[in-house]
Amino acid sequence: MSSAVGNCQIIMRKITSGLFIALDGVVEAPDQWHFPYFNDEMGAAVDGQLGAADTILLGRKTYDSFAGAWPDREAGGAEDAEFAKKLGDTRKVVASRQNLQFTWRNSEQIRGDLAEAVVALKNEPGGEIGISGSMSVVRQLLAARLLDELHLLVHPIAVGKGMRLFEEGESIPLKLVSSQTFQTGVLYLIYAPADAPAAARYDEAKAHLPQ
Repeated sequence: MSSAVGNCQIIMRKITSGLFIALDGVVEAPDQWHFPYFNDEMGAAVDGQLGAADTILLGRKTYDSFAGAWPDREAGGAEDAEFAKKLGDTRKVVASRQNLQFTWRNSEQIRGDLAEAVVALKNEPGGEIGISGSMSVVRQLLAARLLDELHLLVHPIAVGKGMRLFEEGESIPLKLVSSQTFQTGVLYLIYAPADAPAAARYDEAKAHLPQ
């Protein structure tokens, strides 16, 4: 996203969101259903989205989950310790109305209106801003058209219960930027905001049906 001021063009920072999602739209508690599908392809996709960011934006619940796991993985020197260190070294911005105390390094809080705070973040110098999980944040940014890319790792399983990505409300038009199929059957889909489709009637659509 960019805007022109005089003869100068201001390039706003790109915000991407990465989500594990089931076929029925469930995004809640992926730790209970997504691990059988994790492989090197998915690891590369996650690293390409979240690992490419120099700032990570998180909701409080997702931050608490990350802060409760990744520092120990870094300290333990396990196979994902390098990625854990990368997360630790990255600036982490947490959206919450509560008064938070942080123990994980490079963590800070934003307060007040989320959209205003994110616009300020996008106008700061720096690289990409990545989001992982944090459904409340993602929904608000989609509605405000502040999210530049939605990265969905669609798992070939219907979970049957739990929070879904989209709930009842206004429609949000999107366009497919890229797609990839992993060996596990997971679809890696990247979407970006789009203009609403033009209105059409059934008789107009019918003309395109096979005769």
